[in-house]
Amino acid sequence: MYLFVCLSMGYFLLQWCDERFDFQATFLQCLAKHVPNIYSAEMDPLVEKQEEMVQAAILYPLECYLFGEDPDIFLEKLQQSGTSQLCGKVFKGGETTYSCRDCAVDPTCVLCIDCFQNSIHKNHRYKMHSSTGGGFCDCGDTEAWKAGPLCTKHEPGASSSPKEVRILRVFPSVIKYIVDMLIWEEDKELPVELTIREKVDSYYCVLFNDEHHSYDHVIYSLQRALGCELGEAQLHTTAIDKEGRRAVKAGHYASCQEAKEEIKRHSENVSQRPLHVEVLHADVMAHQKFALRLGSWLNKLMSYSSDFRQIFCQICLKEEAGSEKPCFISKLMLWDARLHKGARKVLHELIFSSFFMEMEYKKLFAVEFVKYYKALQKEYISDDHDRVLSVTALSVQMFTVPTLARHLIEEQNVITTITETLLEVLPEYLDKNDKFNFQGYSQDKLNRVYAVIYDLRYVLVSKPTVWTDRLRERFLEGFVSFLRILTCMQGMEEIKRQIGQHIEVDPDWEAAIAIQMQLKNILLMFQEWCACDEELLLRSYRECHKAVMRCSTNGRSREKTVFHLCGHTLESRPYRVSADPVSIHLPLSRTLAGLHVRLSKTGAISRLHEFVSPLLVEYPLRCLVLVAQVAAEMWRRNGLSLISQVFYYQDVKCREEMYDKDIIMLQIGASLMDPNQFLLLILQRYELADAFKKIKPTKDQQYNVLIEEMLQILIYVVGERYVPGISNVTKEDVIMREIIHLLCIEPMAHSAITKSLPENENNETGLENVIDKVATFKKPGVSGHGVYELKDECLKEFNMFFYHYTKTQHSKVSSPLKRDNRKIALPPPPPPDFSPAFSNVVRILNCDVMMHILRTLLQRAVELETHLWTEAMIQMVCLSLYIKILGFFFSLKALSYFSLCKGMGSSALNAVNVLMLLEKLKRVPQLEAQKDTVNWILQLPMISLFSYCKTQSSQDKEKAERKRKAEAARLHRQKIMAQMSALQRNFIETHKLLYENTLEVQGKDDKIPLVILYLIALGPKRGLSVTEKEVLTCILCQEEQEVKLESAAMVLSACVQKSTALTQNRSRILELSGDPLFMHPDLPCGTHTGSCGHVMHAACWQKYFEAMQLNFRQRLHVEQIFDLENGEYLCPLCKSLCNTVIPIVPLQAQKINRAKYSSSIKEMLILFATTIYRVGLKVAPNEADSRIPMMTWSTCAFTIQCIVLLPNFKGEDTPSLLEVDMFHVLVGAVLSFPSLYWEDAVDLQPSSVSSAYNHLYLFHLTTLAHIMQIIISSATGGCVSVLMIYTINYCGGFSFVFYSCFSQDIPGWLVWDCVKKGIMPYLRCAALFFHYLLGVSPPEEIVDFCRNDQKLSRDSWLFIPLFTLIFIILIIVLFYLCRYPRKRNHLIELPEDYSCLLNQASQFRCPRSSDDEQKHPVLCLFCGAMLCSQNTCCQELVNGEELGACTSHALQCGAGVCMFLKIRECKVVLIEGKTRGCLYPAPYLDEYGETDPGLKRGNPLHLCQERYRKLHLLWQQHCIIEEIARSQETNQIFFGFNWQLL
Repeated sequence: MYLFVCLSMGYFLLQWCDERFDFQATFLQCLAKHVPNIYSAEMDPLVEKQEEMVQAAILYPLECYLFGEDPDIFLEKLQQSGTSQLCGKVFKGGETTYSCRDCAVDPTCVLCIDCFQNSIHKNHRYKMHSSTGGGFCDCGDTEAWKAGPLCTKHEPGASSSPKEVRILRVFPSVIKYIVDMLIWEEDKELPVELTIREKVDSYYCVLFNDEHHSYDHVIYSLQRALGCELGEAQLHTTAIDKEGRRAVKAGHYASCQEAKEEIKRHSENVSQRPLHVEVLHADVMAHQKFALRLGSWLNKLMSYSSDFRQIFCQICLKEEAGSEKPCFISKLMLWDARLHKGARKVLHELIFSSFFMEMEYKKLFAVEFVKYYKALQKEYISDDHDRVLSVTALSVQMFTVPTLARHLIEEQNVITTITETLLEVLPEYLDKNDKFNFQGYSQDKLNRVYAVIYDLRYVLVSKPTVWTDRLRERFLEGFVSFLRILTCMQGMEEIKRQIGQHIEVDPDWEAAIAIQMQLKNILLMFQEWCACDEELLLRSYRECHKAVMRCSTNGRSREKTVFHLCGHTLESRPYRVSADPVSIHLPLSRTLAGLHVRLSKTGAISRLHEFVSPLLVEYPLRCLVLVAQVAAEMWRRNGLSLISQVFYYQDVKCREEMYDKDIIMLQIGASLMDPNQFLLLILQRYELADAFKKIKPTKDQQYNVLIEEMLQILIYVVGERYVPGISNVTKEDVIMREIIHLLCIEPMAHSAITKSLPENENNETGLENVIDKVATFKKPGVSGHGVYELKDECLKEFNMFFYHYTKTQHSKVSSPLKRDNRKIALPPPPPPDFSPAFSNVVRILNCDVMMHILRTLLQRAVELETHLWTEAMIQMVCLSLYIKILGFFFSLKALSYFSLCKGMGSSALNAVNVLMLLEKLKRVPQLEAQKDTVNWILQLPMISLFSYCKTQSSQDKEKAERKRKAEAARLHRQKIMAQMSALQRNFIETHKLLYENTLEVQGKDDKIPLVILYLIALGPKRGLSVTEKEVLTCILCQEEQEVKLESAAMVLSACVQKSTALTQNRSRILELSGDPLFMHPDLPCGTHTGSCGHVMHAACWQKYFEAMQLNFRQRLHVEQIFDLENGEYLCPLCKSLCNTVIPIVPLQAQKINRAKYSSSIKEMLILFATTIYRVGLKVAPNEADSRIPMMTWSTCAFTIQCIVLLPNFKGEDTPSLLEVDMFHVLVGAVLSFPSLYWEDAVDLQPSSVSSAYNHLYLFHLTTLAHIMQIIISSATGGCVSVLMIYTINYCGGFSFVFYSCFSQDIPGWLVWDCVKKGIMPYLRCAALFFHYLLGVSPPEEIVDFCRNDQKLSRDSWLFIPLFTLIFIILIIVLFYLCRYPRKRNHLIELPEDYSCLLNQASQFRCPRSSDDEQKHPVLCLFCGAMLCSQNTCCQELVNGEELGACTSHALQCGAGVCMFLKIRECKVVLIEGKTRGCLYPAPYLDEYGETDPGLKRGNPLHLCQERYRKLHLLWQQHCIIEEIARSQETNQIFFGFNWQLL
């Protein structure tokens, strides 16, 4: 077969080189001959063999003809001649991208990790994010970067050119073949030119990928329809998900058609729609697959030369003369939605590597893209694949290029095209009034519609600096088209107040709010574009004004009514928010408000001749009234949907283009309308007309809430001026004010402040530019995050009625300062002056209606009509007066008495009345907290001067009254203190005897002499055991009990777990069961016991555990966080995970008598020992097993070693002295030695002297053995020399050792240092063990050995005889290299910069997968292994169970407990066993002291050593299981996660 292919290759190569032959015909003839044979086995393809045959039969001869020489040599020349200026790397899902905040034109400009590391941007402010796939590296694009567009790898160089003549012969034929086969619609036939043999009855049943069916659904359908095994079905499903389609059955047409129907029928049983299945002829399938291979081949060629790319683009864009058919690339784009996933990927890669690498052809491609934009978007919305697999996702690569976007606006009218597309894809959501109504909407469809909105945002992301007439006209045309969308949204989804019965079903509201969020930045960008050109701004304002007026004339059918108050009259059409329909969606009115403010800012408002009628104010006012009535709980029967809408209306995500613009529109109305008319309109819409007439209102509390809300809005209208255009402030001033008021609530983290600030079109808040001016940064500790605290000098800018405060926030900041432990009020700061266009707003404070409102409320408060006013209401009245007077003071600098009177009302009587009411207000007891607020006003310069004469006498009276009350209070206190002194003297006289006894006892205690004890633990000179009476309190019943042998047991909650924390040889295979008699010195896997220290009665604990078991058996539907079957429970007090209890036994240093233990203590001892045996050996409980005592002693030794040290010792796996850990032997020997005295007939006990000598000799024996280990392990190279052999057999070769010691020139201090360092860890463990076993008090040096290690070895507490030390010296002189003390285990070293880890992850390739798809790499923090997580490729079968890579690795590396770092998500994962795990903050922090899970914020991250040390202690102290249990108890979001497959 291979020989035939080679001969055929030569034949076709000769034909191609002959100019007389038609290349296309011979090329297709070659494909028709070879392709069906190469791809004949699609059910079980041999990929490597197929690729080899393709190269030999087709691609190699094609390259030889194309290049005119050996392909490898020619391509090497092209590669060395120079690289392209553009990178062109296409991102895969999960790949890390970088964006420079200083240099990027917009956030869509990103770099791949290689270009970023080789660019100047790595030293700038940058952000890191995980790509969703389909993106494009912008390195080399000069329009994407303000500076540093090129990295060092893509600096332009000279390039050689291939032979253009042959390219022009080869490329058209290849491209036409690819296009024809990808869009081929016939399932059974091939084109005539590809049919050279008789048709055979060979077909494939092909299953295609979709996003509606899950893995399990597809596997189930294949198993039922085809009768295949589970493994085969899984293989098919994985291939379908990866490539987009897969042949699942081969055979005759009838059998494949039958399989197709069966698959559809079974898939309909588990989903609403069937799977997509087709029957394709084998030859069609082969040619389509080879067409994709040719596409990949072209993609590779175009990466070498610009000539290849340009010729490819020319051919793809060439249209047939006299034909209306689209060009090749347009055909492929229009067919994109019908291609399977693999074909789409090849198509997109071709576009990236060709059109997007050449700016000239990128522009031409963009023109073709916009030409078919509507059709492409409609196809995408009807499709079910993700956007990353759609050709419409390429829009971001074109629309965000500034020059290209301008070109598309001018020549292709792209803004109009996008807005018309948006209207055309949403016709089913228009009601009879042509307003959007999204009830019963499809979330999937709306998510796809958002893609159109994103495209509009991309086009507008860069404002033009130069305007041409054509650009101006096209933009205005697009803006008018966009206004049609806003017209459909103006007043959409109106609601009406529910009266009587509560609403049954909440209406859908999320879609409308979501579209408002998507349009927020687009509305701002349109306004900014308009503000760039004064002429355009005026024309845009007129168009928007017309649109608003058209929408406002719909409700003019009602007759006008007349409203009178204070001699002023308002004629308006009747409308009540509480009775008539109202909508919260008013984008047209708010856009007009934004344009009006920009007209004011530019000064062009003087050229505006449109009249602002009350109709423009009407709809925003209705919206604000709705919010007030919701606050007054008048709309409770309308359910949660309205409450949610009101929340988002004022939330930071929407408020810029909703709530804020409504306030601005009221300010516009106040500046252009008569102030009395404006206030009458507000009173009427708030339905408070009767509340301020002479008629007394009802006692309904809703009126009070509405009055508060109305006054608050009036304060906002007059006082909120921090908007560029309304006053002379900048954006930085606005952001600073927002930050000040946020930090007045509490110190906040950087991320919290960022979330509370609105973002612009580039996702920037401007926080970094101003934060240092108003706040200081406080660094974080070991936990928590860094916070910003407000500077003291910025408190003067605090305004308690800041309009962005929620009710909760306002209550927190009502009094932020304290002085002399007394809260004081803060006057609001003077607001900036209104701009000339808004200067008339302050008139509403001076008008008659306003004074009537303020005077009425003050009068009610003074008359103590408590049901008609609230404290907040009076506070707002005072604030209104304060702003009014302060505004006059700063604007006029000085006022005469009559000017002031005139300003406060229609006559001087009004001013006098208000001042008198304020004076009386200070004496109202319910308003004591507002006294400071009243003093603000009365102490202002003008008011103080005016009211000085009026109030002097009253102030004198008040002063005298206060003095009289103070004197009376003083006399009352003296009387009470005298009574208390008398009672105290009487009590002492009555109990005089008791006081004398107490004094005597204290005197005796002072004279107790100190007893000096011998501080020796072992041997005949052992010191006294200090036994104290121990009384403990049960945490369950709170009863106290003394610990005695004969009493009922008291227990400690404890957790037993396997541990590998001490080993440094993690490659050792762990034995799950075996002989625990000897522990290997490497300590590969021990049993650790830990306790939280909480004490319980054994009986109380048993009742608690049984109750917990019963409780969880009755709640079978609730997922448990612990395994009751294995004895797990949570500590009743601290909720630590436990699985046993430790019985508390009193100290019995001189007695060994097991008969005196109570049955309760024995029972708990057996339970504890059995748990250690079960967990440590992973076997079923068996109380008769002889290994239980050794396992118990082993866990004692291992736990002490975990407390004291983490050893570092390596030995060969041979049964010798080196294979035993001597401290485990010491513990086991000391605890088991008393059994030699036990006999059934006689109850023997060793004497205290005998016990002392036993302990001492056992200690000597194990110490000498450990010294031998030190000597042997000090050899280099891992080999045992002849000297070691003699040393081990020292009885036979002692003379050799003795004489050898004199032949070594070793200083004595080195010998002593080696001994001291080598033996120290062992002595520490022994010291702790004998202290708690025998109760002998250690000296201070032992207690604090971490600070003074040297004294431990010199002291006599462990009583090591001198001859032992002499023997040590004789042995140690043989060697000068010592490996002791053992090193502590640590987590692996992590790089300081997190981008290094990301770079490491980008280079990671799964060892079990051949594809280049991005995986989920995780890093084991124990051993540093990089694993492929959450992928089927790395799952392993362990004991018949499928385990993920992390879970199976944890069994080997950490005995089931392990710690991983998910690199691409910046999260630490703690896992325990197969069923439990949790997420934990990564030890990487940004410059603001915060972690960034998921890299959502994208700030540069650096390693925090304190956080990493905390992770190390979590592992070292065996608290990982406890942390997992605590996390799962508080956060149940991961209960559904399959930790087994991690």
